[in-house]
Amino acid sequence: MNYHDTPTVSIVIPIYNRSRYLPAAIDSLLSQTYSNVEIILWDDQSTDTSLGIARHYAIQHPRVRVVAGLHQGQTQSLKSAFAMTSGTYLAWIDSDDLLAPTALEETIAILDANSHIGLVYTNYLCINETNQILGLGQRCRIPYSRNQLLVHFMVFHFRLMRRSVFEQVGGIDEQCDFVQDYDLCLRFSEVTGIYHLQRPLYYYRVHPQSMSQQQQADMIQSAQAAINRALYRRSLADRYQLQVQTQQIDGQLVGQFSLQPKNLTLTPQPGEK
Repeated sequence: MNYHDTPTVSIVIPIYNRSRYLPAAIDSLLSQTYSNVEIILWDDQSTDTSLGIARHYAIQHPRVRVVAGLHQGQTQSLKSAFAMTSGTYLAWIDSDDLLAPTALEETIAILDANSHIGLVYTNYLCINETNQILGLGQRCRIPYSRNQLLVHFMVFHFRLMRRSVFEQVGGIDEQCDFVQDYDLCLRFSEVTGIYHLQRPLYYYRVHPQSMSQQQQADMIQSAQAAINRALYRRSLADRYQLQVQTQQIDGQLVGQFSLQPKNLTLTPQPGEK
């Protein structure tokens, strides 16, 4: 693998107590068919051996950088980690997931060839603790559209983004706990084209250490707030009201959102009752 001083792609992995799965996640990045990449491992004060694992990889591979950050949560960790990146294209993967070997090569090709596209995302497969494939993810089966993104988070792993657009929309919003990715994709959709590469190039791990039911409920509430902000940005808040139900998708409690027209009270005209 060749190392380049100026990477084309910067990939961030935020880490907190993922020693069991972290080596496989890092290996999936180091095994990419596209190698002009920097990898930033940001550890959020893990209490297991995750930081030691990350540092071992950094010693062995010059493309890997490790930061032992303060315990500040994933949102602030992502914001801090992206501030260190230098690539033209940006991405992040979770520390318990895997990236298919050609994922970067295939997504970079789309951004290189289409200047109007600011984000490309792929299909994903769900896997368990032992890497057994459970099936195609439910979210990526939903066709993409800018409006549908308001109620369906189909832009779900894997995403490669243009840095220029990432900076244009303000990057990671540190106020968006739990749904920083969804909030970011909503803002991307308002200023640039988004392309769905219908290839399963990401492996999303479902395991007992995934988020608790309470965290999933908090995520639904945060998603609701992100959608309402998007409605205001798009001048739709006076016309539509967001409604929320919950359901199980890919082993998680997920919000089912819908937009209902508001009943607007019309001002009577002269002569009307």
